[in-house]
Amino acid sequence: MKRGFCDDIERLTIDNEDFRRVLYTGGHMQLVLMTLQPGEEIGEEVHSDRDQFFRIEDGQGSIDIDGRENPVQGDFAVIVPAGARHNVRNTGTEPLRLYTIYGPPEHKDKIVQSTKADAEARHSREEWDGATTE
Repeated sequence: MKRGFCDDIERLTIDNEDFRRVLYTGGHMQLVLMTLQPGEEIGEEVHSDRDQFFRIEDGQGSIDIDGRENPVQGDFAVIVPAGARHNVRNTGTEPLRLYTIYGPPEHKDKIVQSTKADAEARHSREEWDGATTE
């Protein structure tokens, strides 16, 4: 029997101190918490095979999509279509706390990357290997 994921996503997102924390990996989608420090960004990327949903819980920033700057703050939601060049930037003075959902999964299940430098150094070794949370 599968359990799925059920928890207080707002509390988990606000409490998260890590750059990236994979909460749940299914066979077709993944739920990831992220916290960007002031001035930090994810870095421009393009996912040709997946749409991506972002929910901002706290802080101020911008989610840039194909060169268009979209200012965001707590309670904002953004969908980035597959094939769009995008970046998430913290433009505020406090941490930018968000979660993202995309499919197919991108990272190994349950990874925690404390900092952006940690994420960049480990990214190629921690790509999704097909293993799911359950």
